[in-house]
This record gives sequence, structure tokens and C-alpha cells, in this order.
Amino acid sequence: MNVEDALKIVLKPYITEKTFAMVENESKVCFIVDKTASKPQIAEAIDILYNEKAVNVNTARTIYGKKAFVQFENTEKARDLATKIGML
Repeated sequence: MNVEDALKIVLKPYITEKTFAMVENESKVCFIVDKTASKPQIAEAIDILYNEKAVNVNTARTIYGKKAFVQFENTEKARDLATKIGML
């Protein structure tokens, strides 16, 4: 997978009060992703775009699109990524 493919999979970060709290409490960052993207594709795209290894990916379909809750090793890595994408 290259950067262009990764950008088609991970569309944008999803920021609300709840997802903001998830960074600190659960080491998770939420993204809006392509509706056809699979969990392994999402994990690979996060690794390519942000150089962070995802430990776990959970998805949910909502009215805003498909959300991916990406969990990282520890809160520090999740906080660093959230800072990098402008969440914090």
C-alpha cells in the first residue's frame, strides 16, 4: 500500500468530547474511514500515514460514515498521534 491508497482509506480524524476522552482513558483515536475498508487495511494505512503501529481496530457504521477506533500500545503513543493530527 502506498500513501495515496492510505489517504483513500483514512479520510479524517473524528473529534468529539467522547473521542477526546478516549485518547487519555483507552489509548484510542477515532477516524472516519472509507466504507469499504477492512480492519487490516485501516491498521496498515495508519502505520503508513502516521508511523504508529495500531494494536487493535474496531469499526462502527454511523450517519457520519464508517468510524474506526484505533487502539495503540499506550496512552503516550495515542496522545502523540492526537497532537500530530491536531486533536489536542
